Formats: sequence, C-alpha cells, structure tokens
Amino acid sequence: MEKQTSPSGWRRYESKVYGALHIAILVLSVFLIITISVDTFRNLSFLNQGNYMTVQLWVCTFFMFDFLLELVLSPHKWRYLKSHFIFFLVSIPYLNIITYMHVDFSPQAGYFLRFIPLVRSGYALAIVVGWFTRNRASSLLVSYLTMLLATVYFSSLLFFVIEHDVNPLVVHYTDALWWAFMDVTTVGSNIYAVTATGKILSVVLAALGMMMFPIFTVYVTNWAQQATRRKGDA
Repeated sequence: MEKQTSPSGWRRYESKVYGALHIAILVLSVFLIITISVDTFRNLSFLNQGNYMTVQLWVCTFFMFDFLLELVLSPHKWRYLKSHFIFFLVSIPYLNIITYMHVDFSPQAGYFLRFIPLVRSGYALAIVVGWFTRNRASSLLVSYLTMLLATVYFSSLLFFVIEHDVNPLVVHYTDALWWAFMDVTTVGSNIYAVTATGKILSVVLAALGMMMFPIFTVYVTNWAQQATRRKGDA
C-alpha cells in the first residue's frame, strides 16, 4: 500500500515551502535595493540598461509565481485572494510593460515604479522576523522599526533624485539622508523641499514618524513594567 501523508506532515512540508519562498523574496528584494541604490549614486539611466530590466522582469515573475503557489496551497482561496490581492498588483512588472509599449513618462515616475515590487517584501519580512523574536510584541516592534528605516531610506533616495538638480540645499546623497531622518523624527532640518513630490514626502515621513514612535514608546514602557514586576515577584 502507498504511504499516506498525514495532515501534520503535510503542514510541516507546506510550512517549509512558505519559509523558503519568503527567504527567496527577501534575498531578491535586497538585490533590487542594491541595484537601485547603486544606480542612484552613479546617476545612471536604468531604462537604458537591458540587464536591469531583465533582472526586474525575472524578480517580478518569481513574485507572481509565489502569489499563485500560495493561492493554490491555501485552504481558503477566496479569503486569501481578497486579503493578498495587493501582492498580485505589486508583482506586475510595470516598468517592463510600459517600456515595451513605448509609453512616455517622466524619469521621476519611472524611478518611483522601481520600488513597487519591494512592497511584496514587507509581508515576507514580518514572517522571517517572527522566527527570530521571542513573542508577538517583539516581532511587531522589529517589523515596524525595519519598515520605518526602509521607508526613510527609500524616501531619501527618491528625494535625492527629485531635488538634487533643483534644490541648492541637496548636493550630496547624505543631505537627502539627513533630511529624511530629521523629517521622520518631526524635528525638521535646514533642508526643505522645493518640488511637489518632495513636499509630499515631507508630509508622509512626518506623519509616519508621529504614528510609529508612540508604538516604540509603548513597547519600552510595557517592557520596563514587566521587568519591574518580575523583579518584585523574585
């Protein structure tokens, strides 16, 4: 007789598949971040780089494959589709499609489109972080802080690309990075945006900082109270 796979054995196998996919997504996302950063610092026109466009196409294809595989493996497909459909949208290789159709768009819009596939890595990051944290609260905090730092970094790259040709205060990338960190802390700096996109980024970062830092404060306060309670019980 053929050996039947038990439900628990299948769940372990499914968990390993999900884990491998999430790690692969993070690795590919890091690779995309590195290529975007290098091109930004060198002021390269990535649309003229066939190699980059090919790599992005394959990365988006893998993200699409991951979405379809998880949809097939999900026991509640309609629920998964409704809650994860955003993953499908961000996996579409918009740049490749737009370039293939010879649609004209501004370099700033094209630069922004490069970040869309990275949205998919947020969920994978939360899963992987959960493997290395002791409880759900710690997992959420680490995920929030990582996403906050990622948002600051991406915003600084976009701010530098948009502002450095028109803003005399933005000469080097470090100027944009300083602006981003000061803006997210809501302290502000001597660097201010002069473009419409830069002003929108300023508002978004400030709002993000006001939402995220109270979470960190609550976590530290709760941790201190629990530590004091454990010391009192000892």
